[in-house]
Amino acid sequence: MAIADRIKRKPKSKVKANAAPTDFGTQGNPIDRSHPFYFGFVAALGALVAIVLLRALASTSQIFVLIIVALFLATGLNPAVVAIQRRGLSRANSVAIIFVSVILFTGFFIAVVVPPVLSQGTNLINSAPTLLADLENNATIANLNDQFGVIDTLQAKLKEVTADGTLIISAFGGVIGVGKSVLSGAFSALTILILTLYFITSLPQMVELGVRFAPASRRERLSLLVNAIIARVGSFVGSQIAIAFMAATFVFALSLVLSLPSPIAIAMIVLVCGLIPLIGHFIGASVVTIIALTQSVSIGAIAFVAYVVYVQVENYVVTPRIMKRTLALPGAVTIISALIGSSLLGLIGGLLAVPVAASIILILDEVVFPRADNS
Repeated sequence: MAIADRIKRKPKSKVKANAAPTDFGTQGNPIDRSHPFYFGFVAALGALVAIVLLRALASTSQIFVLIIVALFLATGLNPAVVAIQRRGLSRANSVAIIFVSVILFTGFFIAVVVPPVLSQGTNLINSAPTLLADLENNATIANLNDQFGVIDTLQAKLKEVTADGTLIISAFGGVIGVGKSVLSGAFSALTILILTLYFITSLPQMVELGVRFAPASRRERLSLLVNAIIARVGSFVGSQIAIAFMAATFVFALSLVLSLPSPIAIAMIVLVCGLIPLIGHFIGASVVTIIALTQSVSIGAIAFVAYVVYVQVENYVVTPRIMKRTLALPGAVTIISALIGSSLLGLIGGLLAVPVAASIILILDEVVFPRADNS
């Protein structure tokens, strides 16, 4: 009964029905956006958000790099796909033709390059004592050896590792390390290939989806601007391929003049290395110099100097002119953007710097400057 009585009873309300609302004071004036406090608050908040985003990107940097490279390749290959589409084929068939061509080129590259590289590596190991003896006979090298003992140290180390089996152990460890690197590189290459295939197939749909975020009155103009940017990126990729072919042609001619073995294989290596920003020519110069050293020290020195001279001519004469013609990009902007991009983001920055600069100049020419002229 006591419980039933408690349920039936209604608790008395201690709050008056017509209680006056709480007075929180007079509402203040709107925030003055020109006040230093407002600027400082917004700047601090923006810096905090930027730090959080940078840390998030750093934790997923590997995946982010793969996506950026795949998107760049898809954008760069798009002009070739469009050119094939103009012959009456569907986009899917055009993409298939491009990818089959890439796979065939990769197979041809492996078939042409791998056997000579293995052969030259064996020749280099076998000729190492002879190369050290040639270095000793050089007056300048001999003088340096008398002061620092470089050649003597190399000879002693070579005899040590060949006598007690250290060379075999080191080689075995090196093979394991190379195997891990090859597996990691193969996985990354496969991931980039799949992402590139997806991006290049659905690129028109991606552009259409992105344009729909803009107001309806500006979608047509924005679509034209985005397609122009994609065309400029494609022109940049085509320019890089042309420059890489020029480097390969030069190295092929240099190999014939110096009577280097397997000149086609050397040219193919330089062709692929020429497509890699920043470190591509460093790898190419190393390969050419090492192969030339198997002939003699003097031929190796000549090959190294000739390659370095060509790289300087390419970087400061050939590349700016080609970029100016294909991307309407001034030569100074090409060099400065490549340097800035490389210093900020390394390999990816060097890859993206020039097309990003070309895209920014296009936006300035088509959007910013006309508004300034009409104001």
